[in-house]
Amino acid sequence: MAATLTWVDAFAEAQFGGNPAAVCLPETPLSAAYMQALATELGISETAFVTPTDERNAFDLRWFSPLVEIDLCGHATLASAHVLRALGVVDGTAPVTFHTRSGPLRASFDGDLIELDFPADPIVESPLPESLSGEWGESKVVGAGHTSFFSVVTLASEAAVRNYRPDLTAIAAAGRRAVLITAAAGPGSDADYVLRVFGPNVGIDEDPATGSAQCAVGPFWSAALGQARLVAHQASARGAVLHVRPHGDRVHIGGHAVTVLSGHLC
Repeated sequence: MAATLTWVDAFAEAQFGGNPAAVCLPETPLSAAYMQALATELGISETAFVTPTDERNAFDLRWFSPLVEIDLCGHATLASAHVLRALGVVDGTAPVTFHTRSGPLRASFDGDLIELDFPADPIVESPLPESLSGEWGESKVVGAGHTSFFSVVTLASEAAVRNYRPDLTAIAAAGRRAVLITAAAGPGSDADYVLRVFGPNVGIDEDPATGSAQCAVGPFWSAALGQARLVAHQASARGAVLHVRPHGDRVHIGGHAVTVLSGHLC
């Protein structure tokens, strides 16, 4: 088998921050069963598989968590664009198009910053899932809703987001693939909002950095704060900084990426 495999920390400016993703560039097609088995073996949030198309600067892209194939993933898309440029497959002077289960996605380069162009995923207001009713107390929950992927809970403070100790059984029972908690950033922060994401139903207890989550909370906080450009801090143990720019039915999500290791599949 001829395939490069690169381990990348996405939404990070130095190694061991942000969210790790593996990016595989196979020279021949791989079966879905093999791709899932490799993602399970690696055990990180997502493994991306990138294959060329007949279009210039266009590639097919699929993402797998340790348990399932994923419909939309931000950090592994950013990592894929980083790897394509690092390996010289693209030169970074023009945007890259990825054909995915969520339609065409674009990545463009501005120096070391990579910006993704993703579809917005608006939050639909809905009651807090019953399984989560005892997680924070009424005084800390100021809103709840859902998207196609996330249960979304808005909390009263940044501290409530950062200090939360998740009950993964309750989160798994919430009925969505993942639970996203968020709050406006506190005074003196260099961020506009904070968030955390928990996905035990897809094999990820806590996601360190979640690009796709900004498709939901980016437009929400843009409207709530009256800002066209925002900085998000994902308050995971590894930490991540994401630059978010909602625009109509699209959301632009920017960040950096760093290669940790590279090699070949046997």
